[in-house]
Formats: sequence, structure tokens, C-alpha cells
Amino acid sequence: MGDKKKKKLRADFRKHVDERRRETDWTKKFTLENIEDELPPSTERLTGKGSLTRRRTVVVESEATEAQSAPIPLLEVDESRCQRGRILSVHGPTCEVRAEDGTLYRCFVRRLLKSLRTDQANVVAAGDWVLFRPAESGEKEGLIERVEPRRGILSRKVHGQQQVIVANVDQILIVVSAAEPPLKPNLIDRLLISAEKARIHPVICINKIDLVDPSRLMPLVGIYSQLGYQVLLMSATTGFGIDRLRRILAGRQTVVAGQSGVGKSSLLNAVDPGFKLRVAPVSPETHKGRHTTTTARLLPLAIGGYVVDTPGIRQFELWDVVPEEIASLFPEMRPYLNGCRFPDCTHLHEVDCAVKDAVADARLDVRRYESYCHLMTEEEDFDR
Repeated sequence: MGDKKKKKLRADFRKHVDERRRETDWTKKFTLENIEDELPPSTERLTGKGSLTRRRTVVVESEATEAQSAPIPLLEVDESRCQRGRILSVHGPTCEVRAEDGTLYRCFVRRLLKSLRTDQANVVAAGDWVLFRPAESGEKEGLIERVEPRRGILSRKVHGQQQVIVANVDQILIVVSAAEPPLKPNLIDRLLISAEKARIHPVICINKIDLVDPSRLMPLVGIYSQLGYQVLLMSATTGFGIDRLRRILAGRQTVVAGQSGVGKSSLLNAVDPGFKLRVAPVSPETHKGRHTTTTARLLPLAIGGYVVDTPGIRQFELWDVVPEEIASLFPEMRPYLNGCRFPDCTHLHEVDCAVKDAVADARLDVRRYESYCHLMTEEEDFDR
């Protein structure tokens, strides 16, 4: 720890519940508590500061520029008392952490970390590498002191904040179903954009091909294959394609994402029967999947690597993607972006738009262009 530079950083903190700074309910107290004979306080604090201030100075162990740009600063901790581990799952206020020696701990998050004001809805997520301090009592419990820098983050926007679904993965398996529930290509497009933004390698997996004529899927498979994406046709019921999927997952850190009911857990059970993940059939009344996976969880593969089973996605709003960059995240649109008449062309309604002309000439897929238009105008509910 001695060779690390220590910097002081002025950090914003969340507002905690505290007593009212200025009393405004004297009439209520007079009526209910009969304080007629009590004297009111002679002084009141009129400023916003009180026993809990909104800004504090914290000591970090990185360069000031890195600490200021990081979502969660690397707080100074006594590493001699800590162990390094990885979060397998998060359950409310507690996390299941696997230490480097394989021991499992039930950990809470340091209050200082939870108090930091960030754009993130959750301070810790499955896949995070953390430093935690084991309990002195010898119980398999601990306190998470610091979250290490992240890479390969799959996240979405929820109520204006970043919800980190999983961190530190290098591959995403985008699972959709050929039927029951119906295939949602627009969800594939959103997850592809998130993967490209996070520099995560995407693999598209179409499950339940035993329920349809596979030839009907070839146009869609052809479109994504021409763009350079790997597409797998699978059936967890018959076992078709499982060996190929097992080879793709081996030795990688893979997050499995998709709607409820598409068969994410069923595919993982087929890859490794030892998982014994809970599954449920699609509702016959609504033809929608039932939520059997309630939280993201890292699962070690017997063939090496990890997979992360995630809850079904109902809505997926892109995080940290502005409208001006959406077109550049569609690989097939990039060659046409500089051919528009207007440099700030949205490719929706402008005249002399090279992208719209390419769609009209069948050089760009109409369905993919419509998906782009949805992204530019509104968000979709994929569970409707």
C-alpha cells in the first residue's frame, strides 16, 4: 500500500433521513401535544448544513483524475485486514462473495460506499471484484470495503440511473426464442448496441427451434450473420446445438440475457446439469414467460469460466447512449452517415438522407431501420 499515492477527493453523498432543520409544524404540535406552556427554541439553523452534510472529503488510492472520473472512487482501506473476492449474487442488503481461496462469505456493504452519490442505482453488482474485511468472530461474514474498477459492464437505464446488471464479463449470450414467447428482434438490437458500447463480444442464440420450421428463421439469421454477428440455432428440449454452445462458453465470462420464458436457465441446465436451475413453462393464457430467476448470479462452469444467469428483461432502456451516436452503433449504417445533406441528420425525416436512400434501394434492411427509428423515438416493453 505504501507505493500508492493517496489523494483527497471532495465527494457528494446521498441525502439521509434526518430531523427537520427548521420547525414548521408548531400548530400541529400545539393541537396534539398541548405545548402551550413550552417556550419555542430561541435559535434555529437556517442553512442546509446540519449533522449530516451532503459533501465530505474522502481519501482515495489512485490519481486524482482517475478518482474523479470513476463512478465509485477507490477508497483507502487497510488491505492487510482485507481479502479480495468476487460477488456471485446480490440479495437486498447482503452479497454472496467468493474469496480467492474459494470460501463463500455473506457480506454487507460499507455504509460509506452506499452513501456516495453516483449515477448508479446499485453500488455493487454480480461480477464485481471487491475488497472485503472478514468478521473477527470467525463467522463466514464480512464487510465490503471497496469495489475494484470494472470492465465489461452490462447495464440499462432505470428511472434515470444506471442499473448495472453484471460487471467484468467478456461475452454476452443474447437468448431469444423462435416461439413461445414470440421472437423480439428489436430486443436483440438493443442488447447488441449495449454490447458494442461496453466492448463485450455478442453471440445471438435462437432457442426453441423445435417449435417452428427453421427455414423461416433464415432471413433473420442471414441479416445478423452478414453483419459479422455469430448466430446459434438451439433447442434445450432436444439438445440441438448444446455441444457448440458449450465450446463457446468454455473459459469465458459470459452473461446470459433475454426475455422471461425464452429458455435461458434451460439452456444452462443442458450445458451443465449440475446447475439445477429452476425453470417454468410459458403461461398458456398470456404466452409469456414466468420469472423464475430473480437475481443475477455467477455460476462456475465445470469446463472453465463463468456464466451469469440473469432475470428476464421486460424493458431495456439504453444507458449512456445519446441519440446522436445511435446510428454509428448500427454497423451497416456507418458507410452512409457522411453522405447525408445535413451533418446533424437524424435519418428520420430529413431530405437527401443517405441512410433513407439506402433503405429505399434495399441496401439496408427495412426491419433494422425500423428498429433504429424506435430507438430514436421511444422505448419498448418487451413483455407486452
